[in-house]
Amino acid sequence: MTEKPEPVGLTRGLTNYGDMDFARYLRLSMARSMGLSSELLRKPVVGIAATYSEFNNCHRQVPELVAAVKRGVLAAGGLPLEFPTISLGEVFLNPTSLFFRNLMAIDTEEMVRGQPMDAVVLVGGCDKTVPAQLMGAVSANVPAIQVVTGPMMTGRWRGERLGACTDCRRFWAKFRAGEIDADTIEEVEGNLATTAGTCAVMGTASTMASLAEALGMMLPGTAAIPAVHADRIRAAEASGAAAMMLAAKRITPDRIITEKSVENALRVLLAIGGSTNAIIHLTAIAGRAGITVDLNRLNALSDTTPVLVDLKPTGPFYMEDLHVAGGIGAVLRELKPLLHLDALTVTGETLGERLAAEPGYVDRAVVRTREEPLQPEGGLVALFGSLAPRGAILKRAAADPKLFEKEARAVVFTSLEDLAARIDSPDLDVTADDFLVLQNAGPLSPSGMPEAGYLPIPAKLARAGVKDMVRISDARMSGTAYGTIVLHVSPDAASGGPLGLVRNGDRIRLSVKERRIDLLVEEAELARRRAEAPAAAAMPKRGYARLYKEQVLQADEGCDLDFLRAEPSCPSAGRATD
Repeated sequence: MTEKPEPVGLTRGLTNYGDMDFARYLRLSMARSMGLSSELLRKPVVGIAATYSEFNNCHRQVPELVAAVKRGVLAAGGLPLEFPTISLGEVFLNPTSLFFRNLMAIDTEEMVRGQPMDAVVLVGGCDKTVPAQLMGAVSANVPAIQVVTGPMMTGRWRGERLGACTDCRRFWAKFRAGEIDADTIEEVEGNLATTAGTCAVMGTASTMASLAEALGMMLPGTAAIPAVHADRIRAAEASGAAAMMLAAKRITPDRIITEKSVENALRVLLAIGGSTNAIIHLTAIAGRAGITVDLNRLNALSDTTPVLVDLKPTGPFYMEDLHVAGGIGAVLRELKPLLHLDALTVTGETLGERLAAEPGYVDRAVVRTREEPLQPEGGLVALFGSLAPRGAILKRAAADPKLFEKEARAVVFTSLEDLAARIDSPDLDVTADDFLVLQNAGPLSPSGMPEAGYLPIPAKLARAGVKDMVRISDARMSGTAYGTIVLHVSPDAASGGPLGLVRNGDRIRLSVKERRIDLLVEEAELARRRAEAPAAAAMPKRGYARLYKEQVLQADEGCDLDFLRAEPSCPSAGRATD
């Protein structure tokens, strides 16, 4: 007997009416109502996950990219079919876009799995959209390729080059310190973000685009192309054609996202001084493939991976400079001896085959050599200790080394509301030598782990010229921010972690050298505080908020929903209950 060929295009995944021939007949008749020719209806189908939204400024040019992807699919002999998914505009969501990342991943996974497509092109760019799309693609395991919207171009203001959002923080700090007035800050506001695209610096969006290329899920050389550059449109068209190749060869995400490619991505993250958020996102993406990102392994990689890229928030350059300097390809070539070169990519080549091509021009002011790096060790480091039993993250590339070995008094804020109410009070008992501690801003808190870890310098200290302090929280920090900031303290305060037991005046010891952060309080006293701790916040009554609260994991596990991972744990382990 001859085996039936595998279904292609619109004959895939037929709706089950109990009669597959009828299902095919009905589907094709409905497809004809869209004006598609019989010839097109027989072609392989490439789905295009489109994330345009008027609540997402980063995705303003998504329709143009989708049109280019369609051209690439058609030219390669396929049928492109666009479909919408949730879109996450970073600054337009409450409580935070991370809260909705997993919902977008569910939407992406189920639409890719549930609709008939031989491959999918994922079009996104803003901070949480790329990880959400990759998480969904890994779980659906249909041939997939990522297309990012690309970074904004910088603007100009009074002879100065500006780019969202590191410069927005710099000017806001000046405003808080009384160095500029309200009229000036409004003028700056109108010049920070002047084109389509994601933030112009090595923030989370740019970091995740870079990691998508390092993982092998994006065409080489496409991570850093500016949003408004003609090459961005050409990259989208080429990605449409590449999706047809992926469909023909059945190159699925499980062949690309492996332990080796995840480690390659971690090396790139460390070398570019990328966003701390990327640890959470990469952990979540890897978790969908059954791969664990171990923070101890992160430290081992960080010790042997130099910082090579000099972009804001840690350097003077922007993403448009990285693009013309050689892009992520230049970084990968410098890291070549440290990478797993047999990792497969969406081109059908291994990483080693890709990097064997003749290298182009590299601007060494932007991308350094391994022999002359910006810093000899990686940009991120994980800390452990009695305050963070399951780990915390410090972006040392953006921090002040003079604060790395320090013991100090804790000044505690019990919530974001408490922080807002007291941080600028002239009566706040605080000095520049203290540690600012924020509680109840982690994944299980009502705020859903916002980018609030960048605690502002108290107003009276800012006016006195203080630029940096040690700040500790279970929150996240924007990849565009800078400072000596300990983040993602796990377990978080809302789940009963030690961070929630810190009181004003407690001593905390930080040692980046020893990779430790410890609360110097006797265990008996901590036990007393634990017994007196208030009851956990009430479980939301319904909807996604309830599902999130029941299932969300801690930062060291990527803040994914447990039941979505490749290997879910016990249904109620480590999570909130009624």
